[in-house]
Amino acid sequence: MNAYSGIMFSILSFIAVIGPLVFVHELGHYAVARFFGVKADVFSIGFGPEIFGWTDRLGTRWRVACLPFGGYVRFAGDMDPASFGRPSSEWLALSPEDRAKTFQAKKAWHRFLIVLAGPLTNIFVAILLFAAVFSVHGVARSPAVVSAIVPHSAADTAGLKVGDKITAVNSYKVNYFNDLQPVVQMHPDEEVLIKLVRDGRAMDVKVHLKAEHFQDRFGNSSRIGLLGILGGAPVIVRLPLTEIPQAATSAVGTMLHEQIDGIGQIITGRRSMDELGGPIRIARMSGQITELGFLPFVLFMAAISVNLGFINLLPVPMLDGGHLLFYAMEIIIRRPLTPVIQTWAFRFGLFLLLSLTLFATLNDLGVLVWLKQILG
Repeated sequence: MNAYSGIMFSILSFIAVIGPLVFVHELGHYAVARFFGVKADVFSIGFGPEIFGWTDRLGTRWRVACLPFGGYVRFAGDMDPASFGRPSSEWLALSPEDRAKTFQAKKAWHRFLIVLAGPLTNIFVAILLFAAVFSVHGVARSPAVVSAIVPHSAADTAGLKVGDKITAVNSYKVNYFNDLQPVVQMHPDEEVLIKLVRDGRAMDVKVHLKAEHFQDRFGNSSRIGLLGILGGAPVIVRLPLTEIPQAATSAVGTMLHEQIDGIGQIITGRRSMDELGGPIRIARMSGQITELGFLPFVLFMAAISVNLGFINLLPVPMLDGGHLLFYAMEIIIRRPLTPVIQTWAFRFGLFLLLSLTLFATLNDLGVLVWLKQILG
């Protein structure tokens, strides 16, 4: 595959991943809005000029646009959960009956639930994807028992022994050995608290993890934590149908926990900002994961869906989480925040998002690494 074909393959893979996830995100907003009687004027898949579309019996224009990198719902009165709620001239010109069907005419808790529905739909979709994978392929599991210890490793230095059963790492519960890897890798060169059972006795052991730069088969490098233990060979377990929802929910819960942990590490400086990626990195990874097959692609889509839901819940103006914060405050103080406060908050949110997007894009292109080398 030449460079041009590789780029096109990555772009198409990115669209295949992000397109459906943005669609279900907006569908979550739309469904709850319709439940509360809000009329939707437009449901757009993509941005820009319309390629084709149709108008349903409720008056909603469903359209597919030429730029497939996102989408939106526009409610009656030109207001939606992605805007900041100031009445437009179009809204003021509506009749009282039509005005009652607009987003901004609804109670604060209605608006709160409409906005919350988008991120929650992404999280729910991730649970469904994990459940589908577990139903078809089963779950790889092995007991969280140490079968061997690497000499001179972090585990060896801390005094872990063969036969120890690990039950938790920091606040992460460990049920099976494969639960350890993602947790340990997130804490390079850090001290973690490992809870274990040795000879029937519960113990807490502090372990300072070692760090290593890991490079995958595609050349992507990252700094990961190393514990230095081995477990038994994983076994593919076919779960009863009644246990699959819990296993899928637990997998998504662990990913959300890791997201929160990762954000905390970046904020506190324990994790480099160089690991922050943007659309270019996601597109490149989409192509790489797609090459591995359908199952890795589905799991990657589940991970991106969790990420999309989590990011949108952050209390940053311009994101769903920022709106949720404002609506929560409106519910508590029983009146909206002043337009001045909302305007400046959303300007700050826009500046923050644009800055992070620019930083992540430069990071993806390697510009920041090049500048560091130039500046020494």
